[in-house]
Amino acid sequence: MTTSDLAATPLAQSWCALSLLHSRIETHLEGALHTRHGLSAREYAVLDVLSRQHDGENGHLQMKQVADAVALSQSATTRLVTRLEDRELLSRYLCPTDRRGIYTNVTEAGLVLLRQARPTYEGALREALDLAGRDPRLTTLVAAVASLEASPLDASSLRIPGCGLPG
Repeated sequence: MTTSDLAATPLAQSWCALSLLHSRIETHLEGALHTRHGLSAREYAVLDVLSRQHDGENGHLQMKQVADAVALSQSATTRLVTRLEDRELLSRYLCPTDRRGIYTNVTEAGLVLLRQARPTYEGALREALDLAGRDPRLTTLVAAVASLEASPLDASSLRIPGCGLPG
């Protein structure tokens, strides 16, 4: 077996590039949010997801839905929500129609922090993409992300909860 036999397939190389782009963006977001607002990227995501709840049908999210939206396990999400609740950024309450259900709302303090952090998040995301776009291994992926931004109808059809798109 030669080293060329061990070379990654184009699909595997593409997956590695996507993973690298995600890692760079996540690291950049973490640094900016933590430095300026004392939030991790996951904490920001939870605040953002929960701030989009409404009083209409299916307007309040169960913990599993929040976990799916922020790409964490249900137990990790529960621990994260507890930490945010301890910081008085979230509050929990019993579902009025099903006493077994517990919902979570963003407090006024949480909304204020989220409003302050949103421009930081957007700016750091743009910075991370600009930096990644200088890496020849990532230019195609960065261009794909930019094309989604340029075509809101295409991006909204993705329906990714927690990513600022309708869920």
